[in-house]
Amino acid sequence: VTDPAQRIADPGIEQAALITELRIRMPEVADLIYHVPNGGHRLKKVAADLKNQGVVPGIPDLVLTMARGGYFGLYIEFKATPPYDAAISASQHERIRKLNEQGYLAVVCRGHFDAMEQIRAYLRLAPTVVAA
Repeated sequence: VTDPAQRIADPGIEQAALITELRIRMPEVADLIYHVPNGGHRLKKVAADLKNQGVVPGIPDLVLTMARGGYFGLYIEFKATPPYDAAISASQHERIRKLNEQGYLAVVCRGHFDAMEQIRAYLRLAPTVVAA
């Protein structure tokens, strides 16, 4: 990307900034969050191989494996900050709905700061207690 405004609004750059901030400010969260490399352009053979290995369209970008507020974990579909954000695809809507139905909190965030606020709000919830 040659336009500096586009570089700033690139969701990959914004998401990397979020992960960097988590590593610095909340290392215990950084240790339990991971990125699902589901997107991007790939050769058809690579895409087919990944699909055969279980890649599913629409899975959110980030997964926080900390249970809070009665939820089993937090999924974040990460979009760039407006006005450079992309639309939510039909497969993303479907996966977010299904994850919420299964007891996860799945949300869409527009940029680094929105995602950080969502994570902070989620962490303020009481830990989920699993009864044996």
